[in-house]
Amino acid sequence: MLCSRLRPFVRSMSTTALPASSIPLLTTVPAVRQWREAARKENKSVGFVPTMGALHDGHMSLVRRSLAENDLTILSIFVNPAQFAPHEDLATAFLCIRRSLATQEIRTASAVFLPSVKDMYPSGFNQDPAAQKGTFIEVKGYGEQMEGKSRPTFFRGVATAVIKLFNAIEPTNAYFGQKDIQQCFIVKRLCGDLLLSHPDPEHIHIVPTARDPFDNLALSSRNAYLSAEGRKLAPTLYRALKVAEQAWNDGFQKVACVERATDLVREVAGTSDEAQIRLDYIEFNDSDSLEPLESTQCREPGSQPVLLSGAMWVGSTRLIDNIVLEMIL
Repeated sequence: MLCSRLRPFVRSMSTTALPASSIPLLTTVPAVRQWREAARKENKSVGFVPTMGALHDGHMSLVRRSLAENDLTILSIFVNPAQFAPHEDLATAFLCIRRSLATQEIRTASAVFLPSVKDMYPSGFNQDPAAQKGTFIEVKGYGEQMEGKSRPTFFRGVATAVIKLFNAIEPTNAYFGQKDIQQCFIVKRLCGDLLLSHPDPEHIHIVPTARDPFDNLALSSRNAYLSAEGRKLAPTLYRALKVAEQAWNDGFQKVACVERATDLVREVAGTSDEAQIRLDYIEFNDSDSLEPLESTQCREPGSQPVLLSGAMWVGSTRLIDNIVLEMIL
C-alpha cells in the first residue's frame, strides 16, 4: 500500500519504454529523492536492496528481510559499468536487466529505482580507469584481497556506485547477500569511514546466502550461463569450501585446509570432459582486515571470525562462494 503522499507523484511519473508495473518505477535521481522525502514526512522507515538486474530467489530473500523490518522497501536495478573491467561482458549484464524487468514478479516492494549511467556518473564515464574523470571512491587496503586479486577495479566501482545510491535514497536499512561477503564488509567500512547516517554501518545487514535446496549451489544470476553439464559441476566449489571448513574445525593449519579443498576440485575436474572447471582461489581471510591468514594459522577458540571464500571457473562462467567461520550474521 502506497503512503498518501506518494500517490500524486506516482501518477505523474513517466515510464516511457518501461514495462507496465504495479510498482512505481523511478527513473531519475530527483524522482527517487521526491519519493524518499514523501516517506520521510510520513515517518516511514525505508529498506533498500541494490541489484544489478537478473532478479532471482537470492534477491527475493533480501527483499523479504527488508519487508519484514521496514515500512517501505525500494530496489535499485543498475548495471554499474565501473564494476566491469574492459574484458568483462557488460552487454550481457544489460541484457539481464531487460529480462528481469520484462518478467518482473515483485509485487510487494514499494518502488524500483532505475537510474541511468548519465544520472549516476554526471561527469561522464569511461570504462578505462586510467581515462576516467570525476569522483571515484576507493576503500584502501580492503579491495585488493580475495576477489580484488582477480578483479582489481571491481571494488572501486562498487564503493563509488553504492555511495551514490545511498546518497540518492538515504535508506534506513540496506541489505546485501553473504555470497558477496567481501563487498558486504567493504560497504560497512565505507559507511563508517565516510560517517554516513543513512545508513550507518549498524544498518548494513548481511543476509545468509540463498542456496538451491537440492545441491546447495549459491543462487546467482551467473548460474543461468551454465551449460547442463556445467550446472552439475557448479556445486563443487561449495563442497570444496565445506571440506576446508571441516579440516579447519578439526584443527588443521590453513595450508592443509586449502590443500584438501583443492584436491577435491582437482578430482572432480578429472571426471568431466564436457565442462572444464578451474579453481581460481580458496582462501582464509581475517574478517576485520581482510588480510589472508598465515599459512600455519589454525583455529583458535574465541578468535576473530574468519572468511573462507573461493572462486571457480565452470566453462566460461566464474562462480564465487564463501563460508563465515565462527560468526552469527
